[in-house]
Amino acid sequence: MAINDVTLAGGMRNNLVSLQNVTSMQARTTERLATGKRVNSAVDDPSAFFAAQNHRNRASDLAAKKDSMGEAVQTVKAALQGIEGITKLIEQAKGLAASARSASTTDRATLATQYDSLRTQIDELAGDAGYKGTNFLDSGELTVEFNEDSSSTLTVSGFDASSSGLSLTAAAGSWASDANIDTDVTKLDDALTTLRSNAKTLASNNGVVTTRQEFTTSMINTLTGGADALTAADTNEEGANMLALQTRQQLGIVALQLSSQAQQSVMRLF
Repeated sequence: MAINDVTLAGGMRNNLVSLQNVTSMQARTTERLATGKRVNSAVDDPSAFFAAQNHRNRASDLAAKKDSMGEAVQTVKAALQGIEGITKLIEQAKGLAASARSASTTDRATLATQYDSLRTQIDELAGDAGYKGTNFLDSGELTVEFNEDSSSTLTVSGFDASSSGLSLTAAAGSWASDANIDTDVTKLDDALTTLRSNAKTLASNNGVVTTRQEFTTSMINTLTGGADALTAADTNEEGANMLALQTRQQLGIVALQLSSQAQQSVMRLF
């Protein structure tokens, strides 16, 4: 039956329209209470909706950059741990050299062989210090992006921490003389200086990345908070609105019933 096939009294139609409006407002208030948001779509408030969306999009982009920063920090940590291990191997090599000074020619040759074995261990350790495809102890390089449009970056450069990169050659003259030992001890000391210098540079870069990572976390929170402030609903206000709407609905139903009764009274005259 088409709506025009039924004629409603003016009072009943007004009360019905009022009830429909109350129901619509109840649905909107229920959605706000359920989502905690005053603005759930562009229809609610275009300006606030799109501004909040931009904030959340930027926060999402920064979150991805933050993850990359975290990976960069781990890559640097892997290199620093490698440097620490190589440093210990070099200290062991210096210990062998010190022992060789008071050893016989035969023992010196044996200690020189052990020294060369440590050089091999240095090479293997340096080769194993990579993380996710980047090894700063094998002259690796990594560019860390700090913002969403990649305009703010830091390039972290590594160095060659292998025995050849540190200029550690085979034991001079099998350490037959003290002069041979002195030559290699000087190289070991130079290698330690190189390791310490590069460790400081990597640690400094790591500090920068960590600081930017913390800043990015704060920015994400700020952007998310700003988006929430633009769209969040006042639950106390919406709760009060719901109670008021429920009261209006009840009154509207009563009014509709009274209008119906009035129309029925008219019908009794016939």
